[in-house]
Amino acid sequence: MQQKLYYPAGSDQLRNDLMLQVLYLVHDLSDPAVRRRVVMLQAGGAVVSLAGFRRSLEPVAEVAGVAPIDLGRTGDGRFAQRLAAVVQAAWTLKAALRHVARPDVIIGRNLEMLALANRARAIFSADVPIVYECLDVHRLLLRQDLAGKAIRSAERALGRNAALLITSSPAFIRQYFEPFGQAGMPVELVENKVLELGQEPGRTIRPAPVPVADEPWKIGWFGALRCRRSLELLSEFSRLMEGRVEIILRGRPAYTEFEDFDGFVAAEPFMQFHGAYRNPEDLPRIYGEVHFSWAIDFFEEGQNSNWLLPNRLYEGCRHQCVPIAMQGTETAQFLKALDIGFLLARPDADALVALFDQLDGEQYESARARVAAQDRSTWICNEDDCRALVGRLRALVPVRGHSVVRVAA
Repeated sequence: MQQKLYYPAGSDQLRNDLMLQVLYLVHDLSDPAVRRRVVMLQAGGAVVSLAGFRRSLEPVAEVAGVAPIDLGRTGDGRFAQRLAAVVQAAWTLKAALRHVARPDVIIGRNLEMLALANRARAIFSADVPIVYECLDVHRLLLRQDLAGKAIRSAERALGRNAALLITSSPAFIRQYFEPFGQAGMPVELVENKVLELGQEPGRTIRPAPVPVADEPWKIGWFGALRCRRSLELLSEFSRLMEGRVEIILRGRPAYTEFEDFDGFVAAEPFMQFHGAYRNPEDLPRIYGEVHFSWAIDFFEEGQNSNWLLPNRLYEGCRHQCVPIAMQGTETAQFLKALDIGFLLARPDADALVALFDQLDGEQYESARARVAAQDRSTWICNEDDCRALVGRLRALVPVRGHSVVRVAA
C-alpha cells in the first residue's frame, strides 16, 4: 500500500524541513540549462540553494525564484582565469554559504564545481553526499600529455567523494568515463529532454507548413551556438541554394569561437539571427517557424561533439521538426534506432544540396510524420521524471533527521 507523509495543519516549516535540501553549485548562473535543472529539482520536491559563477556581464538576480550566491564572473575559454576563480572561491566559500541551510545533497555541475562541492562538503559535514553532474567532456580531459593526465587525475581524486554521476548521453560513459577509469561511482542518465510541467498530454503542436510556390525551406539552429564550422557550412549551403533554403539562428553565441559572429550573419543573404529565447516557454513558437532542426556540432569533432545528445535534438523532435545529423555520431545512432531524421554522410555543403535537391513536400511530410509518431516521453521530462530524479538523490542521503507520522493512502 502506498505511504504518504502526513503534515499537521500549519506545519509549513516542518514540511520544508522534510523536503530534500539541495545545494547546487554551477559554472554559469546565466545558463538557461541551469534554470531548467533547478526547476526540475523543485518540481521533484527539493528545496534548492544555488551558488556559482556567471558568464553574463550583469549579476543574475534570480533563477527559477531562487536568489543565487554569485561567486564572480568567468569567461568562455579562459581556463587559467577560471582556475584562479575556483581557488579564490574555495577560500571564501564558507563565508559565501553562511546563510545556506545544511544541505542533504551537494551537486557540482562540471569539474570545477566538483572541486567546490568537495570544499562545501568539508564546510557542512563529511557525510553529505556529492553528485557530479557532467554534461560535456571537455577536450582538455582527453589530452594524452601531462596536462591531460593531471586533469583526469584531479577528476578521479575529486570524484572519490561523489556518490553519483549524472550525465546526459550513454556515449560519455562508453567513450570516456569507463575506458579512462573515471567512473568509480554509480551513473544516472538524465537526457536533455524538454521540461514540460502541468502540460496537457494532448496539447496541440503546430509545425511549420510545407512551403508552397517560391517559399523556402527553413533550418533552425537553436541553443548554444559555438560551432564555427556549422556556421560556415550553413552559409555556403544556403548561398548554393539561392534562397530555396533559409537558416534561422537563435540562442546564445559563444563569441570567443567566432571572429565576428554578428558581422558574419549580417552579411549573409539567407541567414538570420533572432537572439536568445526562453526555454521552455518559447519552444513551440520558434520550432513552429522552421521545418528542420540542425542537430550537428563540430565544435569538438571526434570527441564530445560525436558523443553528446544535444538539447536541440529533443526540442526539435518534440515540436515535429525533422532533425539533420551527421552519420557516425551518438545522435545518428539515436535517430537510426527510431528510424527518423536525415543523416549526412559527409560534412559539406554538397551533401546538404543533394539532400534538398531530391526533397519534395510528400517526402518531408512522411519524414515529419515519423517524428510525430514517436512516444512523447522520448522527448519530454514531466513531473514523474522530476520526482524520480529527486528520489534518486534522496536515496543517497544517510538516514537521519525528523520523526514523521505516516498514514496509509
